[in-house]
Amino acid sequence: MRTTALLAAAATLLGTLAAAPTAHADGSYGQGLDHCTTTDTGSLACHFDIAPGTYDITVTLGGDTVGSTAVTGETRRSLLPETATGAGQYVRRSFTVDVRDPEGEPTGPAGSPGLDLVLGGSAPRVTSLRITPAPRAHRLFLVGDSTVCDQPSDPYTGWGQLLPARLKRGIAVANHADSGESTVTFLANPALFDRVEAAIRPGDPVLIQLAHNDKQTDAATYRANLTTLVERVRARGGEPVLVTPVVRRWFNADGTLNNGTALLVNGLGVDHPAEIRALAATLGTPLVDLTALTRARVEELGPEASKALYLTAEKRDNTHTSVRGATEYAALVAAELGARGIVPERLLR
Repeated sequence: MRTTALLAAAATLLGTLAAAPTAHADGSYGQGLDHCTTTDTGSLACHFDIAPGTYDITVTLGGDTVGSTAVTGETRRSLLPETATGAGQYVRRSFTVDVRDPEGEPTGPAGSPGLDLVLGGSAPRVTSLRITPAPRAHRLFLVGDSTVCDQPSDPYTGWGQLLPARLKRGIAVANHADSGESTVTFLANPALFDRVEAAIRPGDPVLIQLAHNDKQTDAATYRANLTTLVERVRARGGEPVLVTPVVRRWFNADGTLNNGTALLVNGLGVDHPAEIRALAATLGTPLVDLTALTRARVEELGPEASKALYLTAEKRDNTHTSVRGATEYAALVAAELGARGIVPERLLR
């Protein structure tokens, strides 16, 4: 059991925290703040030595003064959007997190074992943190490339990195997207799809967005690879979902996106979004047409304002998204998941 003295010590450590309301410890990390230290920015960095798996996390936010708190975890994964609390107000928020090794990209750095959380935001106010195992929670698997993955370094941000903040307790995002991968390499490397396949449980959705790196994959091979991914997901009882790729920010003179580079037509003339749409209809899989959705958004903003969605200014990069772009694109994906019944509305934030 955590004592009131421990809570007081945690509040002193945080500096800005008010005394927490009476609470009871549940499990090894019932109050949790004794696993956290303050950073130079005033955020709390927390580490928990727990085994890989799915866990429910409940945080109580608030204090005597106005606050605004966000939670990130593992490799820059957004878990809870910034949440405002008034003076003397306390709110409870819950979400489910996927803990695995490595914690980010499957072929990237291992990261630290266990679970890492950062309780940050513009004015963090946290009074309790509880972690409990959730072995039966569903996972939403992501199979993709660098536009989807948990990017390790700012300013790069994949839309899959921001998707967990759109979900409530009961389902965790298991982001197995990896930079530089194509349909060919994702099937060939045992660290990639083989590992996803082994973890799928009946009912788990598996979103598949691979196209950006299939630059020299012919149409027949591309269709065959996607078909293999879909069939192997179904064999495990999972629900495959085909996702067309996010657009690249390349404009024509008339303010529309380029039909080749921007809309993912490869060097062999393979129109990836068109192939995915046709295959989804043939195989009877749900389709998230992210190409159409992101095209509409980029063209709506136009050549100048759309730079903010990508790393145009920072890196002269019109393929990879900024935090803003990844946030907007994750919201588009989440809305489609709800509209198509892939994720129940009650689990969407």
